[in-house]
Amino acid sequence: MNGILEFTKKLGAPRLAAMGAVSLGLIGFFVYIILRMSQPQMALLFSDLTLEDSSAIVKELERRQVRFQLRNEGAQVFVPQEQVARVRLQLAEGGMPRGGGVGYEIFDKGDALSSTSFVQGMNQLRALEGELARTIRGIERVQSARVHLVLPERALFSRERSEPSASIVLRVRGGLEPAQIRAIRHLVASAVRGLSPQRISIVDEGGRLLADGAGDASGMMGSTVDERKAGQERRLREQVESIIASVVGPGRARVQVTADMDFNRITQTLDDFDPERRVVRSTQTREEQSSSNEGRDGQVTVGNELPGANQGGAGGNNSREASRKTEETVNYEIARTQRTEVIEAGRVKRVSVAVLVDGIYARDAQGNVNYQPRSAEELDRIGALVRSAIGFDQRRGDQIEIVNLRFAEAPQLAAPEAPKPWWMVYDFTKDDIRYAIELGVLLLVSLLVLLFVVRPLMRRIMAPEEERAIAVAAAGSRSSGGGSSGGNAGAEPGQETGEGATAGKLAAPPLVPGIENATMKMIEMAQIKGEVHQASLTKVSELVDKNPHETVAIIRQWLNDGEPKQ
Repeated sequence: MNGILEFTKKLGAPRLAAMGAVSLGLIGFFVYIILRMSQPQMALLFSDLTLEDSSAIVKELERRQVRFQLRNEGAQVFVPQEQVARVRLQLAEGGMPRGGGVGYEIFDKGDALSSTSFVQGMNQLRALEGELARTIRGIERVQSARVHLVLPERALFSRERSEPSASIVLRVRGGLEPAQIRAIRHLVASAVRGLSPQRISIVDEGGRLLADGAGDASGMMGSTVDERKAGQERRLREQVESIIASVVGPGRARVQVTADMDFNRITQTLDDFDPERRVVRSTQTREEQSSSNEGRDGQVTVGNELPGANQGGAGGNNSREASRKTEETVNYEIARTQRTEVIEAGRVKRVSVAVLVDGIYARDAQGNVNYQPRSAEELDRIGALVRSAIGFDQRRGDQIEIVNLRFAEAPQLAAPEAPKPWWMVYDFTKDDIRYAIELGVLLLVSLLVLLFVVRPLMRRIMAPEEERAIAVAAAGSRSSGGGSSGGNAGAEPGQETGEGATAGKLAAPPLVPGIENATMKMIEMAQIKGEVHQASLTKVSELVDKNPHETVAIIRQWLNDGEPKQ
């Protein structure tokens, strides 16, 4: 403890304060790194939330003490990755998120006894609109939806009744297909009593009319003639391109389709009579029966017509005649066939297809790309595929033209596939890569802090003590040399040298206790070497003083030996 206290006193208050500041900074930095690495990896819980849904979800997460993060101005909520499934199930149990609309849960907290029929009707309308909006949001590419329903009530003593209508505003990602638009219209029409699909209007967030609700009875679903024609041409072009791309490769064929369509709605009624086929339609039979009495000679007289005139004697010439008549009438009907045909609008009258096909590219032995046109047989096969794809009909005048030309841009032929690197063997996700990058950055920053911050500070703290030790050693060497020269000048050679050496040794200050490092050891070795050299010089000086003549002879001999020989 005494050594520690002495070492602390020698360091001084400034250096202790600097060392404390560096220690606190390092502790805080490494605590931050440990906390950052110990934080759980956050995953997306819900996205594209309204402010109402975000507020309700955050309140529920705080109640359940679940860590969360809000991003994109509250539209996205992140929770720890291992809790995503459990939290979603818990929130779904509470009916969240609701999608920003009001559904049938509006009746859960309402008081049916105190509300009027008008309020009940409005709540029912709001609930129906909210449920339809939630259902529409489940369709792909639909980000949000808002539904407005108009359900007119029938007035008292009125025979006329207005049809219901609906308007829908959609916010979509990209664009909707015509089939999706028709599906939305039929979905809403099936959910509302008395609503027809033709009475539903659909508009996107850009104000574009996706479906007209004018009630078009032609069945065109609110689309214009140009839109239907463009849709038919696009469908045929996609069919042809898909089947050709499987033969020549993707992007190596260009297809253009022109469809001549008839948008007239035609109703035809046909009556066909076949005289060879007769059918009994009806049979009528009439039968008549009559009788008559005649007098003598068959004469008609007044006496014969009088009552009782025929009651004469037996000798009278009276006779009685009876007649019977049968009549049959048979009615025949000629065989008749009646047929009514309705030809809807949008009938294809003629199709023209133009196909441009690129040639074949291959690499030679030198690695150059060479072009080779396709053979006529291959083009004929492609033409057969195109005719089958569009439903070619020669009677209506369909035309197909297939041309093989070289494209302006040649395809990039893939080089031989190289083996996959080792890191692609493992199926790393984006979250794994991001986490690895964060760890790498933290480690790099830690290394830079140690090298460029901690190390210079420690050197600066320890440098004054080392400099003072070097200065003390240098001062000791200078004092030793001065004492030696002074002794040689003012005293006898033997005495002066011994006293000078002794004075030099005594003048050397003691080393600072407590500092045991490489620098101080080097200083001690340098002092020892200096003392050895000083002793050798002193011995030589004594010999020169005692034997001056021999010294001069030796020096002359050295000079003669050093001269060059002739």
